[in-house]
Amino acid sequence: MYKLYIGNLSPSVTVEDLKQLFVERHLPVPDQILLKSGYAFVDFPDQNSAIRAIETLSGKVELHGKVIEVDYSVPKKLRSRKIQIRNIPPHLQWEVLDGLLAQYGTVENVEQVNTDTETAVVNVTYATKEEAKEATEKLTGHQFDDYSFKVSYIVDMDTAPPDQAPRARRGGRSSRDQGICQPGPSGDFGTSRSRQYDFPLRILVPTQFVGAIIGKEGLTIKNVTKQTQSKVDIHRKENAGAAEKPITIHSTPEGCSSACRMIQDIMQKEANETKMTDDITLKILAHNSLVGRLIGKEGRNLKKIEEETGTRITISPLQNLTICNPERTVTIKGDMEARCKAEAEVTKKLREAYENDIAARDQQANLIPGLNLNALGIFSSNLPMLPPAAGARGAVCPVVSSGYSPFLQQAQEQEVVYLFIPTQAVGALIGKKGQHIKQLAHFAGASIKIAPAEAPDVTERMVIITGTPEAQFKAQGRIYGKLKEENFYTAKEEVKLETHIKVPSTAAGRVIGKGGKTVNELQNLTSAEVIVPRDQTPDENDEVFVKISGHFFASQTAQRRIREIIQQVKQQEQKHQQGAAVSPHHSK
Repeated sequence: MYKLYIGNLSPSVTVEDLKQLFVERHLPVPDQILLKSGYAFVDFPDQNSAIRAIETLSGKVELHGKVIEVDYSVPKKLRSRKIQIRNIPPHLQWEVLDGLLAQYGTVENVEQVNTDTETAVVNVTYATKEEAKEATEKLTGHQFDDYSFKVSYIVDMDTAPPDQAPRARRGGRSSRDQGICQPGPSGDFGTSRSRQYDFPLRILVPTQFVGAIIGKEGLTIKNVTKQTQSKVDIHRKENAGAAEKPITIHSTPEGCSSACRMIQDIMQKEANETKMTDDITLKILAHNSLVGRLIGKEGRNLKKIEEETGTRITISPLQNLTICNPERTVTIKGDMEARCKAEAEVTKKLREAYENDIAARDQQANLIPGLNLNALGIFSSNLPMLPPAAGARGAVCPVVSSGYSPFLQQAQEQEVVYLFIPTQAVGALIGKKGQHIKQLAHFAGASIKIAPAEAPDVTERMVIITGTPEAQFKAQGRIYGKLKEENFYTAKEEVKLETHIKVPSTAAGRVIGKGGKTVNELQNLTSAEVIVPRDQTPDENDEVFVKISGHFFASQTAQRRIREIIQQVKQQEQKHQQGAAVSPHHSK
């Protein structure tokens, strides 16, 4: 339940007046309303309806001669680090929003709330209550493209007393972390899951077919769900007036495919009866972060699916993506049987990429303890931009190990990474008057510098990133994301960059291992290409380069593993030096 405060009420207002107001404004009518002198409290069943009530009523409705005020009811003791920002332009890019939020402090988490409003809503968690307070003061009324931000405190259960929010023992985890999901994008709590990932199939259908798919009194869609043992959500209210409507199918992979086939059968029958001349096509919605792996290197995956199924597959351009539209449309053309075969293969690739993201996210969480991965916006499993009723994908709990990590002790050490990006991407990374690279550095807490070009016609430029492991993860992740977002890699390429890190020359052999065993194992484990050039001359600090090439997750895992080897070598050298210093004393 979401409790709202209704203020500036006339003394003559009654409970019935408020209930009638909710009915008129198409808002849920609560069973109970706590009415006091001049104000009232009311519970709404979900965050979406609470936001609609605030947006519809606050400062806009006059009741008995007074304009009422509506906002979240948050006790002062629970006003801490969490705020909600509403009325965000739907076309606003995530990086611009992140840069704006970062001006007021360290942002631990940003999640989008799926609502019926045309504008976007996000819940933001800052590192401290002071930062949240400043953000609330500065962002309230902030103008962006004729949109005025609205900001409210929301309940921060981390500040609640023990009887409200159980605390973890030192070194342990709270009960909220032990299998109970935190609110997903819709604000609802997911059920406890044990590696059971709900990956729904989302398709677009022409609006004129929606009635036929639902059927009289819903009988047709009920038959689909019964025969395929699936849950089918038809989002009729989304994008009023749009030519197409999304449908979300929750089931096993086979159940999703069967339901999809039945829906296409219904559309084909309706098209025949209405003498529609256009061919039926299948449009699958795929999260942008998964599409690169669906396409494959040089388009091989997509080409293989086309050849094996006899279909033609196209993918919508990146330029169509916004804060409210993170999905790309995969259009499959061909006969019914061919489309169904292609759907199964496309969905299989997307599901594999999603599950790999979950595994990578969990692995990264273990490697850098305390890092809030949700705030980075680079994991498909956590990107808080799933459409309404898209299922539990956004509510899957990250599994963060509470065990020992070799990087816990070195988490504050500064690391230097040399990342190579296409020359033509430098301008986008810097941004207008250097704003983007400044925002990125602020968000990541890192120093980011672009080295001068060694020659006029170089195809790559070196980006020097200095910061803690967490800062490296954030900065590199955002740079990978920027290159994908700005389309510097073609639709048929996955973003893979080369990264150089320096290691002591004494550790280079350990990275390679006997007969190349260690480096081979490292490549097999991370899927990154790792090269230690053998003909290097150590620099003035007696260090040499290790080259790492791969997609973001692969590169990050390889970097962490190599840093671990370096740390082990340093520890062994320190022990050796201590032993050498002690031995003369013992020899007397």
